[in-house]
Amino acid sequence: TWNHEHIALLGKCLTTDLQGGYEIARHLADYVLIWAGGGGDDLAKSPHLARIANSVYRDHCPQGDPTCRAFGFVDRQGTASPMMQRSLLYQLHGHQIRPDVSVSEDLFTLAYQSKYGKVRIYKIQNVDRNSKEWVQRPENRVCDVPGSWFCPGQYPPGLSTILGGKQDFAQLEDFNKGTNDEQYQKDYFDALNDPHKARNQALQRERAAARLKEKQDNEQRKRTLNKIKTTDMEQQEANNKPRRRSSSSGGEAAASNNNNNKQEDVVINPDGSVSSSAINTPSDNQDDDASHIPTSTDPSSIEAVYNSWRDTEQTTALWTLISSNHVEELTEWFSIEPLVAFSRSQDGRGPMWWAYEMKRQEIIAVLKEMGVPEQDVDANGNTPASLVK
Repeated sequence: TWNHEHIALLGKCLTTDLQGGYEIARHLADYVLIWAGGGGDDLAKSPHLARIANSVYRDHCPQGDPTCRAFGFVDRQGTASPMMQRSLLYQLHGHQIRPDVSVSEDLFTLAYQSKYGKVRIYKIQNVDRNSKEWVQRPENRVCDVPGSWFCPGQYPPGLSTILGGKQDFAQLEDFNKGTNDEQYQKDYFDALNDPHKARNQALQRERAAARLKEKQDNEQRKRTLNKIKTTDMEQQEANNKPRRRSSSSGGEAAASNNNNNKQEDVVINPDGSVSSSAINTPSDNQDDDASHIPTSTDPSSIEAVYNSWRDTEQTTALWTLISSNHVEELTEWFSIEPLVAFSRSQDGRGPMWWAYEMKRQEIIAVLKEMGVPEQDVDANGNTPASLVK
């Protein structure tokens, strides 16, 4: 490492949440090496990395927690705090070892593991090519003199947003810098003098932050799922508009046909439950819309949905329900719109892939009963079963 700020960036990468750490790592390297296996491994040392990260990136740990007590072990049995459990280091350390930890291969793939698991090396997926090419150009190296072997380097522009949030660390004896970090130093040593109090306060803040995030996630989920409902309702209303008829009898026949085609429309609630309300569905003589999922389950309709790979509100809702293991709600949705079970996102994955990846056995059984294939591959050549670790 170059200096304190470089250590802080690496500490932030390793001790922030998995997605945030990945977004830093893909600008810095091709691989991540983890020392695991217990004892004084990287996870045991990681609370110190979190503190160093917070000394430069002051928003890394919860506000008012300068010693980063929110990140660490909460008991003598080695139970990780919520902040530690979310971290990139914890996730890579426990991948395929802890029953509740599985890292997506879209982010990292395990490239090497030593015989007893002490060394684990992960390949970073989708490394930023612009950053990699930038650091390889000689003109972007920072050397003490031209041609020198001592070239500490500099960061690629892709990290400018992250680096914009740093505050270079100042030692207590750095009197000549002209900056005042007195409050941070005071809070830091107050926390050191009463670590028990600092730890309890940090965990309280962490729980409050988790509740706030859960609330925000639920609100976002509600907006997304309600958008599905609104889109479907608008589509139904457009399809149910009566055509211009030459006689009143034709209009009456159309109205009668619409009344005979009422069914229950699924509404996915923010808690993942499903409620329903009667709406008019399009009759056979109404205009079709290519953006609406067909209602027929004949082989040609199934093939049309299954071979259409795109990210939609429907696939977002499916992933959310499968992730939350809402079996009854999914079953009810499928009973009304069976072709939804055959939806696939832009990467070629669909409900069967997600159910296998998240080990949702009941949902897998439901999908099998509906005839959803389990031997096909996604855009990366993965079958659903291959995602089980």
